[in-house]
Amino acid sequence: MPTGSESAETVSRVLASDPLAEIRAALAETPAAGEVWVVGGTLRDALIGRSLTDVDLAVSGDVKRAAQAVHGRVGGDIFGLSERFGTWRVQPASAAWTIDLTALRGDTIEQDLALRDFSVNAMAAALSGGPGDLALLDPHGGLGDLEARVLRVLGEQAYVDDPLRPLRLARLAAVLDFSPDSDTALITRRHALAITNAAAERVFAELRGLVDCDGVLRGIELLDELGLMAAAIPELAALRGVEQSVYHHLDAYGHTIDVLGQLTEIQADPEPVFGAAAEAVAERLNEPLAEGLSRGGALRWAALLHDIAKRETRTEYGDGHVGFPDHDKRGAKLAQTICRRLNAAERFTQYVCALTREHLRLGFLVKERPLSRRQVYAYMRACQPVEVEVGVLSAADRLATRGRKADAAIGSHLELVRELNDDALAWRSNRAAEPLVRGGELATALAIKPGPRLGELLAEIDEARFVGEVLTREDALAFARARI
Repeated sequence: MPTGSESAETVSRVLASDPLAEIRAALAETPAAGEVWVVGGTLRDALIGRSLTDVDLAVSGDVKRAAQAVHGRVGGDIFGLSERFGTWRVQPASAAWTIDLTALRGDTIEQDLALRDFSVNAMAAALSGGPGDLALLDPHGGLGDLEARVLRVLGEQAYVDDPLRPLRLARLAAVLDFSPDSDTALITRRHALAITNAAAERVFAELRGLVDCDGVLRGIELLDELGLMAAAIPELAALRGVEQSVYHHLDAYGHTIDVLGQLTEIQADPEPVFGAAAEAVAERLNEPLAEGLSRGGALRWAALLHDIAKRETRTEYGDGHVGFPDHDKRGAKLAQTICRRLNAAERFTQYVCALTREHLRLGFLVKERPLSRRQVYAYMRACQPVEVEVGVLSAADRLATRGRKADAAIGSHLELVRELNDDALAWRSNRAAEPLVRGGELATALAIKPGPRLGELLAEIDEARFVGEVLTREDALAFARARI
């Protein structure tokens, strides 16, 4: 990380580059904008060598006029982001980065910086001068904390001003691989429960960023250590101490975190589990889903919530056996409650719920191998549209279950994961194919009215096609006639 004169050179280089050069040119022609500073995460990330994804600007003058000037230069979309802070966002049409312009808080930039969250986000550089005139303004020692990889809150009032900031601490620590200093950790614990006073969508945004980053396990550890998990997802924190059967080596909470860890390893390198199909699995997981997440990113949430109902379903039987009857079905309902409490998009919610509901299905089939084609069909029908992801989650779940007879059980389970994954990938591809016969056509050919029986016949034709009994339209019609 650059220090001293190197930091000044870094700031000058960043502020002279695209998109800052375009922004500078636009604001130079807009006196109403007043003085403008580059602040916050933009400088922080530049100084530690992270790529530029967002440009944060503090504006002393008319923020709306400044945003309009920038928009006129870079195009794209423009909209008000926060009435409270007077923030406008410009999203250039041809760039992946965004530009946020916020009214200066206080009479000076120094007062503005003092009202920010952490020292590493409380640095600024004036945008109004030429590149050679730019210098780093660092009144709170952010540069030193960057070098030490430390997150230090700017006093307890920072958490009072915005109750979401304790959660932001954990997210930044996970994303940047930083740690809070001891005083910040103490203050964060005192204010952890207050995050429930923040808007649900803001809480979800911070959690989403934490769960989707490379440092997710460290982030989850911090959530737990600082009391944030109990506030953000109390149902997950409640799994601590829920003892499981002899086939598990961890309690329900430890197992859940281990499943997440196993999943991140599979996502990083699917080949050890999926062999020759690794690339196809990776492509599926990289597909966009919702909330700015890929399918793989949302799958991490399913890993966190798949056993969420184990506390409420834990049952001790007379022989000493411990079970969790219907924790898959009840877990899906509880996952839905959690996702909706966080104001998550419905597509994300249904995806996570489907995976929670079906996460045991593959494991139930291990002792029934070799499977008939009709068993495979029933499995695919039950798991759609997350057939591939169920296999990935099931593999992670099994790898994190290392109690009695683990090695043999893991081997058999992963063999079935690979077998069903090939069918799941083909199933996904075939769902886009034209049906052999459509409902209206079938009703006309058989002289039957639309209704439940017609739907049943179409499903039977689909199954027969999957197992190879029906290959053509004529086969399908003959198959259906024989059943009425």
